[in-house]
Amino acid sequence: MMAPVSKRDYYDILGVEKTSSDEELKKAYRKMARQHHPDLHPGDSQKKDAEAKFKEINEAYETLSDQERRKRYDMFGHAGAQQGQGFDGFNAGGGFGDVFNDIFEDFFGGQRGGGRPERGNDLQYNLELSFEEAVYGKEAKLKIPRWETCGDCKGTGAKSAASIKTCPSCKGAGQLRFQQGFFSVSRPCGQCEGAGQIITEPCGTCQGRQRVYRERTIAVHIPAGIETGMRLRLTNEGEHGANNGPPGDLYVAVTVKPHPVFQRKGVDILCDVPINFITATLGGKIEVPTLKGNTIIKIPAGTQYDKVMRLKGLGVPSLKGGQTGDQLYAIKVQIPTKLTARQKELLTEFAKEGGMVMEADGDGFFDKMKTFFE
Repeated sequence: MMAPVSKRDYYDILGVEKTSSDEELKKAYRKMARQHHPDLHPGDSQKKDAEAKFKEINEAYETLSDQERRKRYDMFGHAGAQQGQGFDGFNAGGGFGDVFNDIFEDFFGGQRGGGRPERGNDLQYNLELSFEEAVYGKEAKLKIPRWETCGDCKGTGAKSAASIKTCPSCKGAGQLRFQQGFFSVSRPCGQCEGAGQIITEPCGTCQGRQRVYRERTIAVHIPAGIETGMRLRLTNEGEHGANNGPPGDLYVAVTVKPHPVFQRKGVDILCDVPINFITATLGGKIEVPTLKGNTIIKIPAGTQYDKVMRLKGLGVPSLKGGQTGDQLYAIKVQIPTKLTARQKELLTEFAKEGGMVMEADGDGFFDKMKTFFE
């Protein structure tokens, strides 16, 4: 009579030390389970060996992941681990199912059945606008290439309803169940790829893909006052989903090109206006640009450099429905760099008349600064 074969040590099976933490046990179990899963060993002899190994790994982790059973195992070995074991060899305590779910995700990508409607991808269109288009808005027509549900087969992928047959492997369930030791696993059917149906004659337009790739022209309203960095969302204008799933959304990302004259400051439009120092001193009228054409503004006498003049209501409409901004003009007084002898003479007389000339031995600005810092 042959002696019974003794079981291997659970710690050796998982390749861990007796002092290993729960997290180390879990990590080792996942690694071993992935390595020896029967589905990764399709050959008959290989699969049988893998099933035996996989069962051994599960048994080891089931015991060591339970604190009470692990204590009994450490004290009494395999006999102690069997005491208090639950129904059908399955430990009712938590933890094991979570780990198996993680393994399932690794093997099958989280899919627990195929053929379900999937939401289509969101798309983004990068739209460049001129400065004027951003201020006043426009109606734009965008050409969007995207996947759309095939109109000929209505997204079934089949030439006709008669071309759709129930999968003989899964009987339309889309999943196959197999027993692995003390638990069962569901996985997508390989014959129908989880759809539960098989197409005997595919649609001639989409070739069974359910969707076709085409360019679609979409009209979109660009609101007045939009700025660089803003995005418009067009619901359901993205790609159509697989298996007649809902479409995604289309996002229109806006970039506004710079203007050679104007700059935007919130809802106001800023423009630098150069004027000569005579006009700044004596005042006068000058012609200035706006987005709606040129207009005349009055320059008060004694206008200083960088003084801001304002024209109400010629700025940017508010996106929030408030008042339209203003047109702002920053005055830039230009100083002549070349003067005739007569011009210099006149300016010198003007300076003397106004007491603006500093004598060389006078108490000028820098002399005052020296006194200030003494």
